[in-house]
Amino acid sequence: MSVVPRGVLASALAAVSVSSLAALTAVPAAAAPAAPPPVRPEDRAGDHLTVVVRHAGTGRDGTYEVSCHPGAGDHPDVAGACRVLDANTRWGQDAFAPVAPGSTCIMLYGGPATAHVTGTWAGRPVDARYDRGNGCEIARWDRLVPLLPRIDSAS
Repeated sequence: MSVVPRGVLASALAAVSVSSLAALTAVPAAAAPAAPPPVRPEDRAGDHLTVVVRHAGTGRDGTYEVSCHPGAGDHPDVAGACRVLDANTRWGQDAFAPVAPGSTCIMLYGGPATAHVTGTWAGRPVDARYDRGNGCEIARWDRLVPLLPRIDSAS
């Protein structure tokens, strides 16, 4: 076992640490994954959806228009609809995505209600259909309440 003077060992470790740090931070820009830019206010100006609800019950069925940023339309709860849409919007994910094929869903029938949402959201076209045919579809519907009407099991 050899003994290295304390000052020499400290200098050697400092040199290794500095060179390792320089090597780690010298990653070319092309190699670093580029994060997508955030949604800008001007991208949101076209947020307008048409919601057609059928078989949901009296006072819930109908065709509703909703625009967000700023909120407008004849939807019964424009502010709530825009709030839930914003809460479910994530960069790189489709807020209106269907249930993934092969999902394991509880076989629970949530009633005959259907909805069709079309328009533009976050600069992207929307054409999504909803029903309450099983647990996954019910959860997908409920994630967008109040854009889609609340359906109680007793209704």
